[in-house]
Amino acid sequence: MHVMVLGSGVIGVTAAYHLALAGHEVTVLDRQPGAGLETSYANAGEVSPGYSAPWAGPGVPIKAIKWLLMQHRPLVIRPHLDLGLVRWGLAMLRNCTAARYELNKGRMVRLAEYSRDCLRELREDTGIRYDERMQGTLQLFRNEAQLDGSAADAAILRRYGVHFEVLDRAGCIRHEPALAAVGEKFVGGFHLPGDETGDCFQFTQKLAEMATQRGAVFRHGTTIKGLLRDGDRIDGVVTDAGTLRADAYLVALGSHSPLLLQGIGIRVPVYPVKGYSITVPITDARGAPESTVMDETHKVAVTRLGERIRAGGTAELAGYTLALHEARRRTLEHVVSDLFPQGSDLSRAEFWCGLRPMTPDGTPIVGGTRLPNLYLATGHGTLGWTMAAGTARVMADLISGREPEIDLDGLTVERYRSAYR
Repeated sequence: MHVMVLGSGVIGVTAAYHLALAGHEVTVLDRQPGAGLETSYANAGEVSPGYSAPWAGPGVPIKAIKWLLMQHRPLVIRPHLDLGLVRWGLAMLRNCTAARYELNKGRMVRLAEYSRDCLRELREDTGIRYDERMQGTLQLFRNEAQLDGSAADAAILRRYGVHFEVLDRAGCIRHEPALAAVGEKFVGGFHLPGDETGDCFQFTQKLAEMATQRGAVFRHGTTIKGLLRDGDRIDGVVTDAGTLRADAYLVALGSHSPLLLQGIGIRVPVYPVKGYSITVPITDARGAPESTVMDETHKVAVTRLGERIRAGGTAELAGYTLALHEARRRTLEHVVSDLFPQGSDLSRAEFWCGLRPMTPDGTPIVGGTRLPNLYLATGHGTLGWTMAAGTARVMADLISGREPEIDLDGLTVERYRSAYR
């Protein structure tokens, strides 16, 4: 079967690899000159199934107001006329209940745990290397209220068998020795030993090469203009190189997926939420993180990637703009200098932003559609790197006519009954 994958971020590339491995003829289309050059390029570096949770939850509307008033705020809303944002925001508010939070988190953890296992298997099978580490995530609490508030997440993690530790200050320092220099700035933490870290861009580029060796064809520099629909099937992809055809089509275009799908009458509630990162060279390994430290106050992850530190965070609602705002750089620099003051050279920071494809319930859209040869893998939000390997295996299984190894209930577009018009 000829499968056309739209998008060469980490989701699209990993799916292309597994589809080629399954014996399919695979073509990947992307407007960029290479793989992983948009949202996969400089994300926070976390492979964090234990930290998989929807942004929509109890108390979030009140917290959002507080975040907007902070100097180094994790949430930014830039006023602009956007009815899509209004609809998405209202849908997100409907998910800010305890019951929906638990439901959505359970769905996300299910896919994320499976994905981590798939990544480990892929690493063993291919020998791929990407500055990976397997030392877990430390969610750092600066005050007792944050520590107390972790109880709800702990209950859900227990239910799904995710191992974790609740740590006092000394326990945090045991896992991240560099924090000893700033011990007065936090009270405890939440350690998720099953989490990993790694450079998503390195992984995507290397796996694209491996997919090519297995026969996949990457048509970079190809702009996708639309899909051709013939009744209940997709008949082709309209591009600046003409109309290209295959037997099956997988849309893995991240935040741009809804723009393409609306042209054939399919609506998916995915909105671009801009995130920022800085990447800085390590100057003193003793003052740098060992793995990922998530600052719960500022919602910034600080991650060790080889001889670099990557700090990523911020949720900016501003549509599809990729403008870089210096205030966001200052927030990232503040967290790095506050927690790891001796570890890196911030004067040499690379500043970047990307658009995370967010659903209002936090859960990605993974699976088939009512059109039998159209498949979706989008809406992963901040967890595209975490969920990539599992999503790819699911998509390869579905397209190959095999039963996926995990239950897809609540993961497909069918949970949005109004998605089709």
